[in-house]
Amino acid sequence: MTMDYDSFKESLAADHPPPGISPYLAALWQDANGDWETAHHIIQDIDDSIAAEIHAYLHRKEGDLGNADYWYRKAGQKRPGVSLPEEWERIAKKLT
Repeated sequence: MTMDYDSFKESLAADHPPPGISPYLAALWQDANGDWETAHHIIQDIDDSIAAEIHAYLHRKEGDLGNADYWYRKAGQKRPGVSLPEEWERIAKKLT
C-alpha cells in the first residue's frame, strides 16, 4: 500500500497503523504514537539503509548517541543537525 505524507500523518490519530503499510512506515507510526519499543522491534532486524536510518533516528531519540551514530554510518549518513520532529518528518516524507 502506498500513501501520501498527509494521509500518513492523518493516520496517526487512529488506534492502529493503516493495514498494508511498509514496515518502515509502521515503525515511524508506532514511534509517533509513543511506542518506541514496538518501533524498534519492527525495524531492528531489517538489514538495509532505510531501516538503518530509522534505527539511527530511534536511538538518537532514546538519547543513545553512540549507538545512533553507528546506525547513521550504516545508513551512509551523519547525525543530522535538525530536531527529532524534523528528522521524523524528513524520513516519513521520503517514504510516502
